[in-house]
Amino acid sequence: MDYRERMKALREDNDLTQLQVAKIINKSQQGYNHIETGRAELKIDDLIKLCEFYKVSADYFIGRKDK
Repeated sequence: MDYRERMKALREDNDLTQLQVAKIINKSQQGYNHIETGRAELKIDDLIKLCEFYKVSADYFIGRKDK
């Protein structure tokens, strides 16, 4: 599973919309969608914010670990 799939799965598992998560990383819904669908890359600062929000490690988020 790559980070985009994990990103979407975490969002959906927490019953969140793209707009709700976009606000966490200070992006528009469209900007967030571009990251989730592969039209834009996830910046390291945004990765850190998402890991803190979901309470997961960066290794888990990017698919290097299963837990």
